[in-house]
Amino acid sequence: MAPSHVLVPLDGSPLADEALAQALELFDCRVTVLNVVTPIDAGMSEGGVLGPDGDRRANARDRAERVIERARKRTDATGRHVETAVETGDPAETILEYVAAHDVDHVVMGGHGGERGSLARRLLGTVATTVVGEASVTVTVVR
Repeated sequence: MAPSHVLVPLDGSPLADEALAQALELFDCRVTVLNVVTPIDAGMSEGGVLGPDGDRRANARDRAERVIERARKRTDATGRHVETAVETGDPAETILEYVAAHDVDHVVMGGHGGERGSLARRLLGTVATTVVGEASVTVTVVR
């Protein structure tokens, strides 16, 4: 059965971009792109290595908006419209909550995120695994 609402979590990685391209190519239905802003615990900042908490939040939110805007521009150029969302929280949990709350019936996502060697990549490496294992809907992982 063809889905009626596909969710594509985006983290700015090439695999996430490929997941969006695949979703748009494979499914002619409502598509939502979601970026999850992951709060950095203040305890992770040793000796002020990380900027003030408010600055980190603002920077993370700005980055999320840029990821979403880039996706919007790419899809608008193809003649497709996507809905967009930015949420804050643990990436896997937030994706799963979004699926349940917004009548999503298929998720298409990259297999891992972040830039090579970055903290984000190490932290997000298990997101796809968690979503595949816990989602109540079909999940397609792009590698």
